[in-house]
Amino acid sequence: MFERIVVAIDGSAVSSKTLPVAVEVAKRFGSLVTLVHVREHARYEGSDVDLGPEIAPEDLMEQAVARFTEQAVEALSEIRRVTPGETPEQIVRVADEAHADLIIMGTRGLSELRSMLLGGVANKVVQQAHCPVLLVR
Repeated sequence: MFERIVVAIDGSAVSSKTLPVAVEVAKRFGSLVTLVHVREHARYEGSDVDLGPEIAPEDLMEQAVARFTEQAVEALSEIRRVTPGETPEQIVRVADEAHADLIIMGTRGLSELRSMLLGGVANKVVQQAHCPVLLVR
């Protein structure tokens, strides 16, 4: 049913709750998992400013892939670098490129206040995705 799953993580507390759910779904269906971390960057006074969490994106993805590997689930990782506001489109793009049957992500991430004001990444992914989206609280 779900041969290919995309799991979006951002390093937030809700995102960490997403991983155990994704592992269980992937184990149940024997799915190939593509983990995606979309890192927002902005230009400020000539410098590139990383708007993501303190953890380096490579370290975040390495830890996430290890959680799947420990449970004998094949997992790939993808890091996308975007300008602020492009995160939902990138998650959907990765799902399309991976031919995903399901996207799993948290309901709220690092930009909780901004999400409430602008409609939220999860809401935009649900609206734009061409496959089912499982939201984890």
